[in-house]
Amino acid sequence: MVKPKTRRDQNREARRAAIVSAAREAFLEHGYAATSMSTIATQLGGSKGTLWAYFPSKEELFAAVLDEVTSNFRQNLDDTLRPEREYHATLLDFAERFLRKMLDPDSIRLHRLIIGESGRFPEIGRLFYARGPQVVMERLSRYIAGRMEAGDLRSEDPLQAAMHLIQLIQTQQNLRLWGIISIPEPDEIRAHAEKALDLFDRAYAS
Repeated sequence: MVKPKTRRDQNREARRAAIVSAAREAFLEHGYAATSMSTIATQLGGSKGTLWAYFPSKEELFAAVLDEVTSNFRQNLDDTLRPEREYHATLLDFAERFLRKMLDPDSIRLHRLIIGESGRFPEIGRLFYARGPQVVMERLSRYIAGRMEAGDLRSEDPLQAAMHLIQLIQTQQNLRLWGIISIPEPDEIRAHAEKALDLFDRAYAS
């Protein structure tokens, strides 16, 4: 039996969520290097000591922001990649959802932050990879491994196949990162997802 949360627990969770929300906007707006714990504490109207009680370091606070940014998509992966679903419809659904997530304005800002600052702060690159790309790659490769065992795809390295599919999908994201295109319309996203899956099938279909 789950123990009911006390008012103190609820207040603490609400305070933590407010800190993460403020930090998210600060990091995405100003970058990792230019965002200090003092700045976030001031923005929240509290002391730096209170902030440090929740997050002992800026790195841990940034990790919490990454968890918030990626949590919904990670939670939806298991529903999207259900093994009982028809193979082609499943991967098309994944490709569309993944592309929409990658083209989201906050995702674009986050990727620009990681690309721009991970050279000086490699720890943020590692944090981002562990909470985003690595999780997606592992879950997609497990699904692809199952489809290979079922005979829908040729027997190859499922992790490499997952990487290839993601790279095919991400070409649109690169154009957004470079400021070449704006957010595509839903029918454009679906058309790109279908093209990426078609190329993937040509390489891996049994």
